[in-house]
Amino acid sequence: MGKRILITGGAGFVGSHLADALLRKGHEVRIFDNLTPQVHHDGWPEYLPQDVELMRGDMRDLDAVGRAVADMDVIFHFAAAVGVGQSMYEISHYMGSNTQGAANLLQALLDTKLKLEKLIVASSMSIYGEGKYACSECGVVAPPPRSAEQLKAKQWEMLCPVCSRVLKPIATDESKPLQCTSIYALSKKDQEEMTLLFGRTYGLPVVALRYFNIYGTRQALSNPYTGVAAIFASRLLNRRSPMVFEDARQMRDFVSVHDVVQANLLAMRRSEGDGMALNIGSGHPITIDDVARQLTRCLDASIPAEITGKYRAGDIRHCFADISAARRVLGYKPRYRFADGIVELVDWLRLQNAVDRAAQMVHELAAYGLTA
Repeated sequence: MGKRILITGGAGFVGSHLADALLRKGHEVRIFDNLTPQVHHDGWPEYLPQDVELMRGDMRDLDAVGRAVADMDVIFHFAAAVGVGQSMYEISHYMGSNTQGAANLLQALLDTKLKLEKLIVASSMSIYGEGKYACSECGVVAPPPRSAEQLKAKQWEMLCPVCSRVLKPIATDESKPLQCTSIYALSKKDQEEMTLLFGRTYGLPVVALRYFNIYGTRQALSNPYTGVAAIFASRLLNRRSPMVFEDARQMRDFVSVHDVVQANLLAMRRSEGDGMALNIGSGHPITIDDVARQLTRCLDASIPAEITGKYRAGDIRHCFADISAARRVLGYKPRYRFADGIVELVDWLRLQNAVDRAAQMVHELAAYGLTA
């Protein structure tokens, strides 16, 4: 039997793909979105399916959120202001949209006395800060962020906090202590902790999915604070070099939007993950340089990346996912390696008109002293 499902932020990249999947499975879908101009320049995007109910509203408006949650069985909370760099100088906006927005959602659930079956929340790998590391002498360590002096000296790699040896990055699991290095990360940590606490208090099944770097079709190509794959693609489509900070050897975990949708459907259907925060990634690290190279090759661009040697406040060195918990608890099995997943992405990219605003982003960060 189909369920009535709300997706906050559902007009966006991940939410719209999830809406497609839910409709195919016979569910009724309501999308609540504020259509922020930085992402949605022309109102409701054309890719949204005809069979969804559309409600325009902001998570900071408690009355609007109350109307959105009415009569729902399941809620996917995706609505958030996204962007590490931008969050460092739009602090009030990010904390209002993300932290207060999540608080309004929970308040609306209480005020409306909604008998919700499940709440699934989009968390983020950003809440880890740096990933996990191993020292050849001291074993597994969770080092603090790099100092300003280290970054100014362009000593990019992480050092052991005990013996100062260069550390080896290893897969990050959910036991790694959280260490927010940006306002965005802090706001996502707030979302995760508030919703899980609410679930424990009121007996509501809540699952927080810690997404790593998502890529795929429908990502906002003209938003300079979106995912790095989209930013690189916008540069390449405009015949410009992708701009890479530090030395381009940072490692990340790029996960296909289709695998993220799979994880959300599993979290909705299965009870084993209730009350948990789970990593959702591909399980395969890749360097930022390799991301730029593969996109360049697939787009036939022949434009080398511009390795700036600069750094940004809030950036981390390495973080990639250990997804063994999601495999065990949800039965999650990612199907797309980056080399395979970008084939679909590139086919879509060729049909897009991407406005490159990366230089604008760098200028804005520099104006606040957030890059050097």
